[in-house]
Amino acid sequence: MRIGVVSDTHDNLPNVRRIVELFNEANVDRVVHTGDITRPKTLDLLAGLDVPLVGVFGNNDERKALSETADSLGIELSEPPLELRWASRNLVVVHDPLELEGVDETAYDVILYGHIHRQVIDYSDGRLTFNPGECAGMMPGHNAIGVLDLVTLEAGILKF
Repeated sequence: MRIGVVSDTHDNLPNVRRIVELFNEANVDRVVHTGDITRPKTLDLLAGLDVPLVGVFGNNDERKALSETADSLGIELSEPPLELRWASRNLVVVHDPLELEGVDETAYDVILYGHIHRQVIDYSDGRLTFNPGECAGMMPGHNAIGVLDLVTLEAGILKF
C-alpha cells in the first residue's frame, strides 16, 4: 500500500491543484494531510483526489468550517493524534511534533507530522518518522509532498 502525505498547504490553491495532480499520477491508495489546511476551499480541491483523504487539524485551521466541509465531502478530519492501522502497520498522525508528548511512540511503525515546514525522514528503532515538508509556497523551491510505501517503509519526496 502506498500513501501520499501532505502538510501545511495553508490555502495555497494553485499548489493544492498541483498536489492533487501529483498524487493522482503517483497512484497512491490513500492520502494523509498532517494539518494546516486552513480553509474549506482547500478541501474542495482535495476532493479531486482519486483516493480517500484523512487528516488532522493544525494550529491555523478553521476547525468548524473545515469540519462541516469535510463531512459533506466524505473526508475524515480529526484532532491529533490520529491513529491508523493500514497494511499491517500502526501509524500516528499529528500536526505539531510537540503533540507527540505523552504518546507511546514505540507503539507505532510510522509517525507522520507537519508544522515545522521542513522535511524529516528518520529511521530509528525500526520506526519511520516522516514529514514531507511544506507545500504552501512559503519557502520558494521547497514545495514538496511525500509518498510512503507501507510495506517497505520507503519514503520519497515529490518536489514541485
